[in-house]
Amino acid sequence: MEELPAGALRDAACGLVDLGILIREAAAHATAALTDRSILAAIPRAPVVGFMTQRALLRTVTNPAGLGCAVTGGPLATLAAKAGAMAGGESLAVRVLATSLRLRIAAVALDHPELTTDPMLGRLIAAAADDRDLEAVRALRALLKDRGAARTLSALAPAFGEVLALRALLDENPLNDAAAWLIATGRGYATADPVTGMSNRAVAVLDTGEGAARRVEGGVTLHDHGSLLAFLGNISALGTKGKALIQSVEGPDGVTRHVILAPGMRAGVPDNDSPQDLLGAFSSAVLDSSPYSRALAKAVADYGLPEGAQVALIGHSAGGAAIMNLAQNSGFCARHTVTHAIAVGAPVDFKRPADPRTWVASVTNQHDIIPTLDGQGAGTCFDLHPGWYVVDYADPTHLFPQCHSIERYIANLADDLPEARKVIDERLTPYRGRVVRSQAYQLFDREPYPEGFPFLTVPTRGEGTAELPVRCLEGSACTAYFAADAVAAAELLRGSGLGPAAGFGGRALVALHVAWNRRTSVGAYRELHLGIVVPDPWRHGWHDLLRAADRRRSGWFTVASAVDRADVSDVATRVWGRRPYELPLAFWLTGRAVSVSAGGLLSLRGALGPWLPLGDRDLVGYARDGGTVLRSCARTRGRGRAHPVPRLRLAVAPRAHPLADALRRLGLDGARPLLCLTSADRQTVVDAAVPVLTS
Repeated sequence: MEELPAGALRDAACGLVDLGILIREAAAHATAALTDRSILAAIPRAPVVGFMTQRALLRTVTNPAGLGCAVTGGPLATLAAKAGAMAGGESLAVRVLATSLRLRIAAVALDHPELTTDPMLGRLIAAAADDRDLEAVRALRALLKDRGAARTLSALAPAFGEVLALRALLDENPLNDAAAWLIATGRGYATADPVTGMSNRAVAVLDTGEGAARRVEGGVTLHDHGSLLAFLGNISALGTKGKALIQSVEGPDGVTRHVILAPGMRAGVPDNDSPQDLLGAFSSAVLDSSPYSRALAKAVADYGLPEGAQVALIGHSAGGAAIMNLAQNSGFCARHTVTHAIAVGAPVDFKRPADPRTWVASVTNQHDIIPTLDGQGAGTCFDLHPGWYVVDYADPTHLFPQCHSIERYIANLADDLPEARKVIDERLTPYRGRVVRSQAYQLFDREPYPEGFPFLTVPTRGEGTAELPVRCLEGSACTAYFAADAVAAAELLRGSGLGPAAGFGGRALVALHVAWNRRTSVGAYRELHLGIVVPDPWRHGWHDLLRAADRRRSGWFTVASAVDRADVSDVATRVWGRRPYELPLAFWLTGRAVSVSAGGLLSLRGALGPWLPLGDRDLVGYARDGGTVLRSCARTRGRGRAHPVPRLRLAVAPRAHPLADALRRLGLDGARPLLCLTSADRQTVVDAAVPVLTS
């Protein structure tokens, strides 16, 4: 058998599949005859003949010398078949299909000799083929221990589907028999996990959502012309960040056509708000419609393609499965003419476009395990799609997941598969022209909340050139509290009607607050505030420091402020009640350390030390504008941390500047903070400061 060519082995395997199907159908007829009413009705008239007939039928479907444990059809027969499988009974059809799978593995081994020449791989495959469960488990554990999961999966990938199906056919688990039968016969996508028998659809339906798409700026450099490598390069540029891209291309004939580009799975948690997550990739492969394909349809609708527009669909990995789902959507194909569907590294063997005119290409690396997840890999003996252009190849890069990456597929098509690239490019000739429009979309399982909802969805108004309140969608902040000279603090507060908070060992409490507001309604900017903590101006108590800002009387009196953008000075003056200095500010915050610098005037650096969780921390500030004291309020949302023993040090440069002068007067040059409050991800709403005191 080893001397036969791989094609002959696959032909023999296909013949055995046909034989196995015939045997199973014969078993179904024999099982049905056991309960046939006409036969049962004849038993009273001819009991001997009827009994012998029943006995012969029963022996035919259950005796190992006949069809084996082959009862099938109907609830009782199905139950009996499962019980027989659990007892170790094998039907003739199963034995025939197992032989077919062994032939397929042998055919793959001719193209991939490492499957048999590698002792560890050969041990695993032989144990699986011989129905030696314990030995197969030991061989797999040894392989994983020696080479790790990535190398093991890469090595098994060419025969992965056949090994799984063979294992499922021969084990005593009746729940995975249907999946094994589908893989072995090529009649459809495996409806269950071939190992455990858990229903694939039961898992896939957890990926719910009507799909949604929002326009976003691409933020990447895209190719400005159409070709296979250019389109795949754009998929690579998008990355796996939950985005898709639609481009319009002016073809050589002057007609504008459109291309939908769908990247693969998004990294991160298995189920998030993106249809490109792990669960979304699974449902795209298993189901005919998924949130990913529905989100693509929403993006197309938003893009505004005219009725009947010619469209090419190109996707990688989960994106390949999603574009095939879109191609087999009859409603979508009724609105648009899907001319091409090109799937790269995707499990799409059992998907069919709704329009028979759609030209389909599938490009798969035989060591990429993802395309084999539908059960059909390099060892398949079925021509499942005679009208498709199929490129199934092997390259020296066997390691998964590298061989699955879009970058590796691009390199293979560019350097190793010139003929395949030429064929696909020739078919894409109508799309080989100048790109006249590109639009990226962020995809979602379902329509997302408005950005910042509900915290940032507040009424706004225009005041001069500014829109108030100022809303920060994404930012980070650090507030360091120091013990300072009480006399100097009182001097800085003179005329404000406020006094420093008492009870800190006779010293005043001073806050140095710095924030990096990365996304706000006025653009990105950094800000710094030096303030003296003050109690309730009327009752002189500071016990309400922990209250929310809208009910808090205590806060800090702003001695000096700074921003790093001149054009936000006016709005900063409105919201904080004091015109800030314009200084270059740097702020760097991690979970363990912080670094702050302000125009060469000061620096605050060091480790933050241990921390305790902290909830939302609103800010209240006071400032003097002439003879009026203004109160400002910043509402915040975002998890924070309290660092009770920070190991930071504040250094003040010997330069003449009001900010540096105030720090030196307070005795803070070289000081260490008593406490630091940090938030690496927060949102804020800051409205205009309002008068509260007249000094």
